[in-house]
Amino acid sequence: MSQLWSPTSGLPRPKTPPTASAGLELPLSPGGTTRVRWPGRRFAQIVKLKPEFIDKYKEVHAAVWPEVLKQIKDCNIQDYSIFHDPGTGILFANFKYVGYDFDGDMEKMRDNPKVREWWRMTDGFQESLVPGATSSETGEPSWWKPVEEVFYQP
Repeated sequence: MSQLWSPTSGLPRPKTPPTASAGLELPLSPGGTTRVRWPGRRFAQIVKLKPEFIDKYKEVHAAVWPEVLKQIKDCNIQDYSIFHDPGTGILFANFKYVGYDFDGDMEKMRDNPKVREWWRMTDGFQESLVPGATSSETGEPSWWKPVEEVFYQP
């Protein structure tokens, strides 16, 4: 769960959702009584897991710190998962951002001391695939490598 949220992470920015502050009307629900939530944007990233840390990585992710989980939710991240390919050591992370202020939410994520502590721990289990990356906390270049979505079937 390393560098996923930094505004300087190299991830493509989500398409701007409609906002009332931008002078746009938010769509109404079919009954016309409530605003419809922006469906969000999906992100995907990869990093390499060091083979000697496979068991430890799985162990810490089986019990993610409550402060980290709360911050993820509070920053409008949903449907977050990480997959591991034991053949290549690649970790594949994907999540959906459903908020209205991506940069602001990512700053909130970065400002949380427990999240930064989590990143320092999990970075030690990983090798970045991004040339020049040094850690999740440094931001640029990003620790996790963004990957392009080429197909989606909702």
